[in-house]
Amino acid sequence: MKVSVNVGYFGPHISNDVELIKNLDNIGVECIWTAEAYGYDAITPLSYFAGLTNNIKLGSGIMQIPSRTPAMAAMTAVTLDKLSNGRFRMGLGVSGPQVVEGWHGVPYGKPLKKTREYVEIVRKIFKRETNLKFEGEYYNLPLSGEGTTNLGKPLRLIENPLRKDIEIYLAAIGPKNIELTAEIADGWLPFMYSPTKGDNIFNQYLDSGFEKSNNPDKRKTFEISAPVYARICDEEEKDIYLAPARSTYTLYVGGMGAKTKNFYFNLLCDYGYKENAERIQDLYLAGDKQEAEKHFPEELLDDLTLVGSKESIVSKLENWKQSNVTELSIGIPLDFETIKFIIENLNE
Repeated sequence: MKVSVNVGYFGPHISNDVELIKNLDNIGVECIWTAEAYGYDAITPLSYFAGLTNNIKLGSGIMQIPSRTPAMAAMTAVTLDKLSNGRFRMGLGVSGPQVVEGWHGVPYGKPLKKTREYVEIVRKIFKRETNLKFEGEYYNLPLSGEGTTNLGKPLRLIENPLRKDIEIYLAAIGPKNIELTAEIADGWLPFMYSPTKGDNIFNQYLDSGFEKSNNPDKRKTFEISAPVYARICDEEEKDIYLAPARSTYTLYVGGMGAKTKNFYFNLLCDYGYKENAERIQDLYLAGDKQEAEKHFPEELLDDLTLVGSKESIVSKLENWKQSNVTELSIGIPLDFETIKFIIENLNE
C-alpha cells in the first residue's frame, strides 16, 4: 500500500512550505493531489510542485469535466506530464450542478454519459493514432451545423506525448458512477471509504465495472486512493484533530446534494447508520450544523481516520492493508512525522 497527500483546494496555501514538500518527496510519498471548486484551480499548484520535486507523482483530484473541453484537459495533462518527466495523474470528475451551472454556466446534463464521452476523447488524444473525430451526445468533433462556421476539421495533437497511457482516475460515489469508473478508468478517487465496511458495499459495483471493461486483469491493476485524516496525538488531543474530519463528513452527509438524492447520506445508511444519517440531514438542512456534527457515529469516525496514539494507528493500518484500497491519501493539515510514521509501518 502506498501513501499520498491531498492538499485539496489549498495548494497555494502550502506553497511557501518548500522544505515540507521536498521532504515529502524524499521519504517516498507516492503522490500529491490537488482539487478545484470555484477558487484555486487544480493544475497550477501541481506545476509548482513539479518544479520542487523529483519523484512524487502529481495528481489532479479533481479537474472538473465541465470547466474544460476534453481537448484542453488532454493538452494540459500532456504538458504537465512532459514537464514533470512522466509524473502526472489525471483525476477527473463532474462536480455538482450548483458549481457546474452556477459557476461555469453550462448544463449539468447526464454525468455518466458525459464522463464516458469525455474520457474516450481524452484517451484518443493521448494515443494520437488518427486525426480526432467524435460523435456523441455531448461532444462532436469537428463541430458543425447551426451556429458554426462549418470550417472545423479533424486535428491531431501536435506534440507526441511523453506517455500515451497517462493514468486517468475518476471521482465517484454513486453505484453507477463507481461501476463506470471500474470499467473505463485506471483508478478511483472515493470519499468516506471505510476500511472495515467499504469493500462489502463497493465490491458489487467494482466487479460489474471490471467485467464490462473486458480486461481480465483490471482488478489487479486498478488503483483506489482513499482520503484519510491522520495525526499522531495523545488521547486528550484526539477530539481536536478529529474535528476537521467530523465537520467534513457531516457536511457531505447533511448538506451535499438534495435531500432526496445524496449519495453520501445513502452511504452512511449502507454502513448501518440510517438513524444517524436522517438526524444529521435534518439538523444540517435546518441550519444547526454544530448539533448535526454530534450525531456523526464515533465508531465510524474512528474507522475512517488515523488519529490517535502510535499504537492505535498501527492497529488500524491493518484494516486498511486488508481492504481493496491501494493508496492512503492523507489530507491537510499535513504533519510530517505522522506521514513518515505511516509510511514506515506500512512497509514493515
